[in-house]
Amino acid sequence: MNKLPYYFSALIFLIACKTPPKEKFDLLITNATVIDIAGGLVLPGKLIGINGDTIRMVSDMESVNSFESEQLIDAEEQYVMPGLWDNHVHFRGGDSLIQENKDLLPLYLAFGVTTVRDSGGDITPSVLQWRKEIREGKLVGPNIFTSGPKLDGEESFWAGSIPISKKEEIPAALDSLEKLEVDFVKTYDSPLSPELYYEIIKQAEQRGLKVTGHVPLSANHFEALEYGLDGAEHLFSFLSLGSPVGDSLRELNNRFNMFPEVASTFDEDIMNEAITKMGFKEFYVMPTLYVSQVLLELHEKDTSTDNILPLIGPGIQKTYERRINQAKNRSQEGRQLMVEMDILERSLIAPMHHSGITILAGSDCGPSNSYVYPGTALHSELALLVEVGLSPREALAASVINGPKFFDLDKYYGSVEAGKVAHLIFLDKNPLENIENTRSISRVVKGINSYDHTELQDWRSPFK
Repeated sequence: MNKLPYYFSALIFLIACKTPPKEKFDLLITNATVIDIAGGLVLPGKLIGINGDTIRMVSDMESVNSFESEQLIDAEEQYVMPGLWDNHVHFRGGDSLIQENKDLLPLYLAFGVTTVRDSGGDITPSVLQWRKEIREGKLVGPNIFTSGPKLDGEESFWAGSIPISKKEEIPAALDSLEKLEVDFVKTYDSPLSPELYYEIIKQAEQRGLKVTGHVPLSANHFEALEYGLDGAEHLFSFLSLGSPVGDSLRELNNRFNMFPEVASTFDEDIMNEAITKMGFKEFYVMPTLYVSQVLLELHEKDTSTDNILPLIGPGIQKTYERRINQAKNRSQEGRQLMVEMDILERSLIAPMHHSGITILAGSDCGPSNSYVYPGTALHSELALLVEVGLSPREALAASVINGPKFFDLDKYYGSVEAGKVAHLIFLDKNPLENIENTRSISRVVKGINSYDHTELQDWRSPFK
Protein backbone atom coordinates (compact mmCIF):
# COMPACT_ATOMS: atom_id res chain seq x y z
CA MET A 1 0.00 0.00 0.00
CA ASN A 2 2.92 2.37 0.60
CA LYS A 3 4.76 1.65 -2.73
CA LEU A 4 2.38 3.52 -4.99
CA PRO A 5 2.93 6.94 -3.45
CA TYR A 6 6.71 6.24 -3.48
CA TYR A 7 6.80 5.54 -7.25
CA PHE A 8 4.72 8.59 -7.96
CA SER A 9 7.06 10.72 -5.83
CA ALA A 10 10.14 9.36 -7.63
CA LEU A 11 8.59 10.02 -11.04
CA ILE A 12 7.71 13.57 -10.10
CA PHE A 13 11.27 14.05 -8.80
CA LEU A 14 12.84 12.80 -12.05
CA ILE A 15 10.60 15.03 -14.19
CA ALA A 16 11.45 18.04 -12.06
CA CYS A 17 15.19 17.36 -12.26
CA LYS A 18 15.39 16.60 -15.96
CA THR A 19 17.53 19.26 -17.67
CA PRO A 20 15.74 20.92 -20.61
CA PRO A 21 17.62 20.77 -23.93
CA LYS A 22 19.88 23.72 -24.65
CA GLU A 23 19.22 25.94 -27.65
CA LYS A 24 22.03 25.56 -30.18
CA PHE A 25 23.68 28.28 -32.26
CA ASP A 26 26.25 28.17 -35.03
CA LEU A 27 28.25 30.77 -33.12
CA LEU A 28 27.93 31.99 -29.55
CA ILE A 29 29.63 35.16 -28.31
CA THR A 30 29.94 35.55 -24.55
CA ASN A 31 30.79 38.48 -22.25
CA ALA A 32 30.22 41.09 -24.98
CA THR A 33 30.01 44.77 -24.19
CA VAL A 34 27.61 45.88 -26.90
CA ILE A 35 27.75 49.38 -28.35
CA ASP A 36 24.24 50.69 -29.00
CA ILE A 37 24.97 53.40 -31.56
CA ALA A 38 21.41 54.67 -31.94
CA GLY A 39 21.05 55.16 -28.20
CA GLY A 40 24.66 56.05 -27.48
CA LEU A 41 24.76 53.33 -24.82
CA VAL A 42 27.29 50.77 -23.61
CA LEU A 43 25.64 47.46 -22.66
CA PRO A 44 27.97 45.07 -20.80
CA GLY A 45 27.55 41.38 -20.04
CA LYS A 46 25.77 40.35 -23.24
CA LEU A 47 25.42 36.96 -24.89
CA ILE A 48 24.99 36.88 -28.69
CA GLY A 49 23.74 33.85 -30.61
CA ILE A 50 24.23 33.64 -34.38
CA ASN A 51 22.77 31.21 -36.90
CA GLY A 52 23.86 31.53 -40.52
CA ASP A 53 24.23 35.21 -41.31
CA THR A 54 21.73 36.42 -38.71
CA ILE A 55 21.80 37.36 -35.04
CA ARG A 56 19.11 35.18 -33.47
CA MET A 57 19.52 36.07 -29.81
CA VAL A 58 20.96 38.80 -27.60
CA SER A 59 20.60 38.07 -23.90
CA ASP A 60 22.28 38.69 -20.56
CA MET A 61 25.10 36.40 -19.45
CA GLU A 62 22.92 35.03 -16.64
CA SER A 63 21.23 32.82 -19.26
CA VAL A 64 24.48 31.42 -20.68
CA ASN A 65 23.81 27.88 -19.47
CA SER A 66 20.65 27.74 -21.59
CA PHE A 67 22.58 27.83 -24.86
CA GLU A 68 25.39 25.96 -26.56
CA SER A 69 27.52 26.12 -29.68
CA GLU A 70 30.53 24.34 -31.12
CA GLN A 71 31.99 27.75 -31.93
CA LEU A 72 32.44 29.96 -28.86
CA ILE A 73 34.05 33.40 -28.73
CA ASP A 74 34.76 35.08 -25.42
CA ALA A 75 34.47 38.85 -25.92
CA GLU A 76 35.52 39.73 -22.38
CA GLU A 77 36.96 43.29 -22.21
CA GLN A 78 35.89 43.80 -25.84
CA TYR A 79 33.37 46.23 -27.28
CA VAL A 80 31.10 44.73 -29.95
CA MET A 81 29.34 46.86 -32.55
CA PRO A 82 27.93 46.48 -36.08
CA GLY A 83 30.44 46.25 -38.90
CA LEU A 84 31.31 49.51 -40.62
CA TRP A 85 29.86 50.64 -43.95
CA ASP A 86 32.00 52.60 -46.41
CA ASN A 87 29.29 54.26 -48.45
CA HIS A 88 31.45 55.54 -51.30
CA VAL A 89 34.13 53.35 -52.88
CA HIS A 90 35.20 52.57 -56.44
CA PHE A 91 36.21 49.39 -58.23
CA ARG A 92 37.63 50.44 -61.61
CA GLY A 93 40.60 50.72 -63.91
CA GLY A 94 39.62 48.44 -66.79
CA ASP A 95 40.02 44.72 -67.40
CA SER A 96 43.76 44.77 -66.68
CA LEU A 97 43.07 45.86 -63.07
CA ILE A 98 40.25 43.44 -62.24
CA GLN A 99 42.51 41.15 -60.22
CA GLU A 100 44.21 44.02 -58.39
CA ASN A 101 40.80 45.35 -57.34
CA LYS A 102 39.71 41.90 -56.24
CA ASP A 103 42.91 41.35 -54.24
CA LEU A 104 42.00 44.32 -52.03
CA LEU A 105 38.62 42.97 -50.90
CA PRO A 106 39.99 41.38 -47.67
CA LEU A 107 41.64 44.71 -46.80
CA TYR A 108 38.20 46.19 -46.13
CA LEU A 109 37.48 43.45 -43.58
CA ALA A 110 40.92 43.95 -42.06
CA PHE A 111 39.77 47.42 -41.02
CA GLY A 112 36.27 46.41 -39.94
CA VAL A 113 34.44 47.47 -43.09
CA THR A 114 31.91 44.71 -43.70
CA THR A 115 29.82 46.52 -46.36
CA VAL A 116 30.69 48.93 -49.18
CA ARG A 117 28.65 50.98 -51.62
CA ASP A 118 30.42 50.95 -54.99
CA SER A 119 29.75 54.27 -56.72
CA GLY A 120 30.45 53.30 -60.29
CA GLY A 121 33.30 52.10 -62.44
CA ASP A 122 34.20 50.18 -65.57
CA ILE A 123 34.45 46.57 -64.35
CA THR A 124 30.79 46.07 -63.49
CA PRO A 125 30.51 42.38 -64.54
CA SER A 126 33.33 41.49 -62.13
CA VAL A 127 31.87 43.58 -59.31
CA LEU A 128 28.49 41.89 -59.75
CA GLN A 129 30.16 38.48 -59.63
CA TRP A 130 32.04 39.44 -56.45
CA ARG A 131 28.78 40.69 -54.95
CA LYS A 132 27.20 37.30 -55.59
CA GLU A 133 30.14 35.21 -54.40
CA ILE A 134 30.60 37.24 -51.20
CA ARG A 135 26.92 36.89 -50.31
CA GLU A 136 27.13 33.15 -50.95
CA GLY A 137 30.23 32.86 -48.74
CA LYS A 138 32.48 31.81 -51.63
CA LEU A 139 34.68 34.93 -51.56
CA VAL A 140 36.17 36.84 -48.63
CA GLY A 141 35.30 40.51 -48.66
CA PRO A 142 32.72 43.11 -47.69
CA ASN A 143 29.16 42.84 -48.92
CA ILE A 144 28.80 45.05 -52.00
CA PHE A 145 26.02 47.37 -53.09
CA THR A 146 26.74 48.82 -56.52
CA SER A 147 25.45 51.40 -58.96
CA GLY A 148 27.06 49.68 -61.92
CA PRO A 149 27.96 52.16 -64.69
CA LYS A 150 27.48 55.86 -64.02
CA LEU A 151 25.01 57.86 -66.09
CA ASP A 152 26.79 60.86 -67.58
CA GLY A 153 26.69 63.42 -70.35
CA GLU A 154 27.71 62.84 -73.93
CA GLU A 155 31.43 63.33 -73.26
CA SER A 156 31.79 61.07 -70.25
CA PHE A 157 34.93 61.54 -68.20
CA TRP A 158 35.07 58.09 -66.60
CA ALA A 159 35.42 54.92 -68.64
CA GLY A 160 32.46 52.58 -68.42
CA SER A 161 29.87 55.33 -68.01
CA ILE A 162 26.66 55.34 -70.02
CA PRO A 163 26.58 58.60 -72.04
CA ILE A 164 23.24 60.35 -72.42
CA SER A 165 22.84 63.14 -74.99
CA LYS A 166 19.06 63.26 -75.31
CA LYS A 167 15.93 62.41 -73.35
CA GLU A 168 15.05 59.46 -75.56
CA GLU A 169 18.19 57.59 -74.44
CA ILE A 170 17.27 57.55 -70.76
CA PRO A 171 14.79 54.62 -70.77
CA ALA A 172 17.31 52.31 -72.45
CA ALA A 173 20.00 53.38 -69.97
CA LEU A 174 17.76 52.62 -67.00
CA ASP A 175 16.66 49.36 -68.63
CA SER A 176 20.29 48.28 -68.80
CA LEU A 177 20.88 49.12 -65.15
CA GLU A 178 17.78 47.23 -64.08
CA LYS A 179 18.86 44.24 -66.15
CA LEU A 180 22.17 44.27 -64.28
CA GLU A 181 20.20 44.40 -61.00
CA VAL A 182 22.14 47.37 -59.67
CA ASP A 183 21.30 48.66 -56.21
CA PHE A 184 21.01 52.35 -57.12
CA VAL A 185 21.63 54.87 -59.90
CA LYS A 186 24.74 57.07 -59.87
CA THR A 187 24.92 60.25 -61.97
CA TYR A 188 27.97 62.21 -63.01
CA ASP A 189 28.26 65.68 -64.57
CA SER A 190 30.87 65.98 -67.31
CA PRO A 191 28.75 67.55 -68.63
CA LEU A 192 25.22 66.37 -68.02
CA SER A 193 22.69 69.09 -68.75
CA PRO A 194 20.22 70.02 -65.98
CA GLU A 195 17.32 68.99 -68.21
CA LEU A 196 18.68 65.48 -68.77
CA TYR A 197 19.67 65.24 -65.11
CA TYR A 198 16.15 66.06 -63.96
CA GLU A 199 14.70 63.59 -66.46
CA ILE A 200 16.95 60.79 -65.18
CA ILE A 201 15.73 61.47 -61.65
CA LYS A 202 12.06 61.54 -62.70
CA GLN A 203 12.24 58.32 -64.69
CA ALA A 204 14.30 56.52 -62.03
CA GLU A 205 11.77 57.62 -59.42
CA GLN A 206 8.96 56.13 -61.49
CA ARG A 207 10.82 52.80 -61.48
CA GLY A 208 11.49 52.90 -57.76
CA LEU A 209 15.26 53.32 -58.22
CA LYS A 210 17.36 55.31 -55.77
CA VAL A 211 19.36 58.16 -57.38
CA THR A 212 22.47 59.83 -56.02
CA GLY A 213 25.65 61.22 -57.51
CA HIS A 214 27.21 64.46 -58.63
CA VAL A 215 24.75 67.33 -58.97
CA PRO A 216 25.59 69.19 -62.20
CA LEU A 217 26.95 72.61 -61.29
CA SER A 218 24.36 74.26 -63.55
CA ALA A 219 21.45 72.37 -61.95
CA ASN A 220 19.12 73.50 -59.19
CA HIS A 221 19.27 71.32 -56.07
CA PHE A 222 15.74 72.17 -55.00
CA GLU A 223 14.27 71.27 -58.37
CA ALA A 224 16.16 67.97 -58.29
CA LEU A 225 14.77 67.26 -54.82
CA GLU A 226 11.23 67.90 -56.03
CA TYR A 227 11.75 65.32 -58.79
CA GLY A 228 12.87 62.73 -56.22
CA LEU A 229 16.66 63.01 -55.86
CA ASP A 230 17.71 60.77 -52.97
CA GLY A 231 21.27 61.93 -52.37
CA ALA A 232 24.31 63.88 -53.48
CA GLU A 233 27.95 62.83 -53.46
CA HIS A 234 30.57 65.39 -52.37
CA LEU A 235 29.94 68.96 -51.21
CA PHE A 236 31.35 71.26 -53.88
CA SER A 237 28.07 71.53 -55.81
CA PHE A 238 26.35 72.99 -52.74
CA LEU A 239 28.68 75.98 -52.39
CA SER A 240 26.95 78.12 -55.03
CA LEU A 241 23.80 77.99 -52.88
CA GLY A 242 25.64 80.19 -50.36
CA SER A 243 26.46 82.94 -52.84
CA PRO A 244 24.10 85.85 -53.64
CA VAL A 245 25.15 85.47 -57.28
CA GLY A 246 24.93 81.67 -57.24
CA ASP A 247 21.83 81.53 -59.45
CA SER A 248 23.51 83.66 -62.10
CA LEU A 249 26.69 81.60 -61.99
CA ARG A 250 24.77 78.36 -62.44
CA GLU A 251 22.91 79.79 -65.42
CA LEU A 252 26.24 80.64 -67.09
CA ASN A 253 27.07 76.93 -66.94
CA ASN A 254 30.79 77.67 -66.69
CA ARG A 255 31.35 74.70 -64.36
CA PHE A 256 34.41 74.97 -62.11
CA ASN A 257 35.20 78.48 -63.31
CA MET A 258 32.45 79.69 -60.99
CA PHE A 259 34.25 78.80 -57.77
CA PRO A 260 36.55 81.83 -57.34
CA GLU A 261 33.49 84.09 -57.35
CA VAL A 262 31.50 81.65 -55.23
CA ALA A 263 34.25 81.63 -52.60
CA SER A 264 34.66 85.41 -52.59
CA THR A 265 30.90 86.06 -52.23
CA PHE A 266 29.97 83.18 -49.93
CA ASP A 267 27.46 84.17 -47.23
CA GLU A 268 26.88 81.87 -44.27
CA ASP A 269 23.32 83.10 -43.66
CA ILE A 270 22.30 82.48 -47.27
CA MET A 271 23.85 79.03 -47.12
CA ASN A 272 22.11 78.12 -43.87
CA GLU A 273 18.78 79.22 -45.31
CA ALA A 274 19.29 76.87 -48.26
CA ILE A 275 20.35 74.02 -45.96
CA THR A 276 17.25 74.50 -43.80
CA LYS A 277 15.08 74.35 -46.91
CA MET A 278 16.72 71.07 -48.01
CA GLY A 279 16.31 69.61 -44.54
CA PHE A 280 12.56 69.27 -45.03
CA LYS A 281 13.16 66.49 -47.57
CA GLU A 282 14.51 63.00 -46.91
CA PHE A 283 17.92 63.59 -48.40
CA TYR A 284 21.38 62.02 -48.05
CA VAL A 285 24.67 63.86 -48.41
CA MET A 286 28.09 62.21 -48.75
CA PRO A 287 30.82 64.69 -47.68
CA THR A 288 33.95 62.62 -48.58
CA LEU A 289 36.17 64.94 -46.53
CA TYR A 290 39.20 62.70 -46.39
CA VAL A 291 39.78 62.42 -50.12
CA SER A 292 39.65 66.22 -50.34
CA GLN A 293 42.28 66.49 -47.61
CA VAL A 294 44.55 64.00 -49.36
CA LEU A 295 44.22 65.81 -52.71
CA LEU A 296 45.06 69.11 -51.03
CA GLU A 297 48.32 67.67 -49.72
CA LEU A 298 49.17 65.61 -52.79
CA HIS A 299 51.80 67.97 -54.22
CA GLU A 300 53.95 67.48 -51.12
CA LYS A 301 52.78 64.13 -49.77
CA ASP A 302 55.43 61.79 -48.38
CA THR A 303 54.26 58.19 -48.90
CA SER A 304 57.38 56.59 -47.43
CA THR A 305 55.55 55.80 -44.17
CA ASP A 306 52.36 54.49 -45.82
CA ASN A 307 52.21 50.89 -44.61
CA ILE A 308 49.30 50.11 -46.91
CA LEU A 309 50.89 51.35 -50.14
CA PRO A 310 52.90 48.14 -50.73
CA LEU A 311 49.58 46.24 -50.70
CA ILE A 312 48.27 48.31 -53.60
CA GLY A 313 48.94 46.69 -56.96
CA PRO A 314 51.31 48.39 -59.43
CA GLY A 315 48.51 48.95 -61.92
CA ILE A 316 46.36 50.77 -59.37
CA GLN A 317 49.36 52.79 -58.21
CA LYS A 318 49.86 53.81 -61.84
CA THR A 319 46.35 55.33 -61.83
CA TYR A 320 47.46 57.67 -59.04
CA GLU A 321 49.71 59.59 -61.42
CA ARG A 322 47.01 61.74 -63.02
CA ARG A 323 45.98 63.40 -59.78
CA ILE A 324 49.60 63.62 -58.58
CA ASN A 325 50.61 65.46 -61.75
CA GLN A 326 47.59 67.74 -61.48
CA ALA A 327 48.57 68.62 -57.92
CA LYS A 328 52.20 69.32 -58.78
CA ASN A 329 51.28 71.50 -61.75
CA ARG A 330 48.58 73.47 -59.92
CA SER A 331 49.29 77.17 -59.41
CA GLN A 332 49.53 78.71 -55.97
CA GLU A 333 46.24 80.50 -56.66
CA GLY A 334 44.63 77.18 -57.54
CA ARG A 335 45.86 75.59 -54.33
CA GLN A 336 44.60 78.50 -52.28
CA LEU A 337 41.18 78.22 -53.90
CA MET A 338 41.07 74.51 -53.03
CA VAL A 339 41.90 75.33 -49.41
CA GLU A 340 39.14 77.96 -49.27
CA MET A 341 36.62 75.56 -50.80
CA ASP A 342 37.61 72.82 -48.38
CA ILE A 343 37.05 75.14 -45.42
CA LEU A 344 33.65 76.14 -46.77
CA GLU A 345 32.66 72.53 -47.46
CA ARG A 346 33.56 71.47 -43.92
CA SER A 347 31.43 74.31 -42.55
CA LEU A 348 28.33 72.79 -44.18
CA ILE A 349 28.27 69.45 -42.38
CA ALA A 350 27.11 70.39 -38.87
CA PRO A 351 24.31 72.67 -40.18
CA MET A 352 23.24 69.96 -42.64
CA HIS A 353 23.12 67.37 -39.88
CA HIS A 354 21.15 69.63 -37.53
CA SER A 355 18.69 70.56 -40.29
CA GLY A 356 17.67 66.93 -40.78
CA ILE A 357 19.78 66.08 -43.82
CA THR A 358 21.20 62.56 -43.42
CA ILE A 359 24.99 62.45 -43.49
CA LEU A 360 26.67 59.37 -44.98
CA ALA A 361 30.24 58.32 -44.26
CA GLY A 362 32.25 57.31 -47.31
CA SER A 363 35.92 57.45 -48.22
CA ASP A 364 35.97 57.61 -52.07
CA CYS A 365 38.78 55.06 -52.01
CA GLY A 366 39.80 53.12 -55.09
CA PRO A 367 41.90 53.40 -58.25
CA SER A 368 42.65 56.97 -59.44
CA ASN A 369 42.10 58.48 -55.98
CA SER A 370 45.71 58.63 -54.93
CA TYR A 371 46.66 57.20 -51.53
CA VAL A 372 43.06 56.85 -50.33
CA TYR A 373 43.30 53.24 -49.22
CA PRO A 374 40.50 50.67 -48.83
CA GLY A 375 39.38 50.13 -45.26
CA THR A 376 41.65 52.48 -43.38
CA ALA A 377 40.42 55.57 -45.27
CA LEU A 378 36.96 55.22 -43.73
CA HIS A 379 38.43 55.60 -40.24
CA SER A 380 40.04 58.86 -41.36
CA GLU A 381 36.67 59.99 -42.74
CA LEU A 382 34.95 59.25 -39.43
CA ALA A 383 37.61 61.23 -37.55
CA LEU A 384 37.09 64.23 -39.85
CA LEU A 385 33.31 64.09 -39.37
CA VAL A 386 33.94 64.43 -35.63
CA GLU A 387 36.46 67.20 -36.24
CA VAL A 388 33.85 69.28 -38.09
CA GLY A 389 31.18 68.96 -35.44
CA LEU A 390 29.56 65.52 -35.23
CA SER A 391 29.82 63.50 -32.04
CA PRO A 392 31.50 60.07 -32.20
CA ARG A 393 28.05 58.49 -31.98
CA GLU A 394 26.76 60.61 -34.88
CA ALA A 395 29.81 59.81 -36.99
CA LEU A 396 29.34 56.08 -36.37
CA ALA A 397 25.67 56.43 -37.29
CA ALA A 398 26.69 58.05 -40.57
CA SER A 399 28.38 54.76 -41.42
CA VAL A 400 26.47 51.86 -39.86
CA ILE A 401 22.93 53.28 -39.50
CA ASN A 402 22.56 55.76 -42.35
CA GLY A 403 24.25 53.49 -44.89
CA PRO A 404 21.59 50.76 -44.72
CA LYS A 405 18.89 53.38 -44.24
CA PHE A 406 19.65 54.72 -47.73
CA PHE A 407 18.64 51.32 -49.12
CA ASP A 408 15.64 50.99 -46.75
CA LEU A 409 17.48 48.15 -45.01
CA ASP A 410 17.66 49.62 -41.52
CA LYS A 411 15.40 46.77 -40.35
CA TYR A 412 18.33 44.40 -40.95
CA TYR A 413 21.41 46.46 -40.10
CA GLY A 414 22.65 49.14 -37.73
CA SER A 415 22.50 47.45 -34.32
CA VAL A 416 23.39 44.30 -32.39
CA GLU A 417 20.00 42.70 -31.80
CA ALA A 418 17.96 39.69 -32.82
CA GLY A 419 16.95 39.70 -36.47
CA LYS A 420 19.87 41.85 -37.64
CA VAL A 421 22.58 40.73 -40.06
CA ALA A 422 25.51 39.24 -38.14
CA HIS A 423 28.26 41.61 -39.27
CA LEU A 424 30.16 42.57 -36.13
CA ILE A 425 33.47 44.08 -35.13
CA PHE A 426 35.24 43.72 -31.78
CA LEU A 427 37.16 46.73 -30.45
CA ASP A 428 39.64 47.04 -27.61
CA LYS A 429 38.42 50.57 -26.81
CA ASN A 430 35.09 52.36 -26.65
CA PRO A 431 34.40 54.26 -29.92
CA LEU A 432 31.74 56.42 -28.26
CA GLU A 433 34.45 57.99 -26.10
CA ASN A 434 36.91 58.62 -28.93
CA ILE A 435 36.24 58.01 -32.62
CA GLU A 436 39.87 56.96 -33.11
CA ASN A 437 39.00 53.86 -31.09
CA THR A 438 37.34 52.40 -34.18
CA ARG A 439 40.88 51.51 -35.22
CA SER A 440 41.36 49.18 -32.23
CA ILE A 441 39.88 46.21 -34.09
CA SER A 442 40.65 42.79 -32.65
CA ARG A 443 38.12 40.63 -34.48
CA VAL A 444 35.59 40.73 -37.33
CA VAL A 445 32.60 38.42 -37.44
CA LYS A 446 30.71 38.02 -40.70
CA GLY A 447 27.98 35.46 -40.28
CA ILE A 448 29.54 32.32 -38.86
CA ASN A 449 32.99 33.35 -40.11
CA SER A 450 35.26 34.85 -37.50
CA TYR A 451 38.54 36.56 -38.34
CA ASP A 452 40.80 37.11 -35.35
CA HIS A 453 43.50 39.71 -34.78
CA THR A 454 46.23 37.57 -36.31
CA GLU A 455 44.32 37.09 -39.55
CA LEU A 456 43.36 40.77 -39.76
CA GLN A 457 46.99 41.74 -39.26
CA ASP A 458 48.05 39.32 -41.96
CA TRP A 459 45.70 41.01 -44.44
CA ARG A 460 47.19 44.38 -43.52
CA SER A 461 50.78 43.24 -43.82
CA PRO A 462 52.77 43.71 -47.05
CA PHE A 463 55.26 41.10 -45.88
CA LYS A 464 53.74 37.66 -46.46
